[in-house]
Amino acid sequence: MKVAVGEVVLPGDQCEEISLVGEKSKVILGPGLRKEVDGITITKAGTLKKRSPNTYWVDNYQKRYIPSRGENVIGVVVQKAGDIFRVDVGGSCSASLSYLSFEGATKKNRPKVNIGDVVYAKMLVASKDMEPELVCVDSHGKKGRLGVLEEGFVFKCSLNLVRKILNPECPLLNSLKNEWPFELAAGLNGRIWIKAKTMRETIAVGNAILGCEYLNTDEIKSMCTNIASILAGHVS
Repeated sequence: MKVAVGEVVLPGDQCEEISLVGEKSKVILGPGLRKEVDGITITKAGTLKKRSPNTYWVDNYQKRYIPSRGENVIGVVVQKAGDIFRVDVGGSCSASLSYLSFEGATKKNRPKVNIGDVVYAKMLVASKDMEPELVCVDSHGKKGRLGVLEEGFVFKCSLNLVRKILNPECPLLNSLKNEWPFELAAGLNGRIWIKAKTMRETIAVGNAILGCEYLNTDEIKSMCTNIASILAGHVS
């Protein structure tokens, strides 16, 4: 069955539109799409989405994470084996993270990473036939915002919610940061790390994020205002 952007798709469907675009320019395939010999195949059910210029993916509601190359994820270090850290990213198997995948890391200058640490990393290798591999640097060897996340609070949510709050059109983060300062790291594997001045504010931000999953724009703004009022009343 041939499908187009904006339509509901099912595994096995073919998208001729993406194939035609790919013949003329570069195309980026996101979650739910796979390149085959005879074209682009849909691998999961959902709605086919597009972001300019040529980025395509299938938007659906799911909690199980399937590693995809180039995505930023939040993982927990569960094991150290030689020069490799084993990181739980919520997939079917753990991902590997080399100690050399940190900015400025050498054999003599190893990063301080311990079992149980939370790391914000980028998925470098993600294939159904290979073990996932993470890095904590960008293409220029700089860490940017990647690396070990200290303190803060980590919680799980649906993959759809992460994509929703990262959407520039979602007013949630802008509404919250206008009320009180906080740090946030969102992993596309369904994990979010937040850190505010106090534990009460940290929990309030977390509850606001979880509560906005099924709300529209006006409802999100109203919820943020109510949370701010409650916190202000508690402080006073």
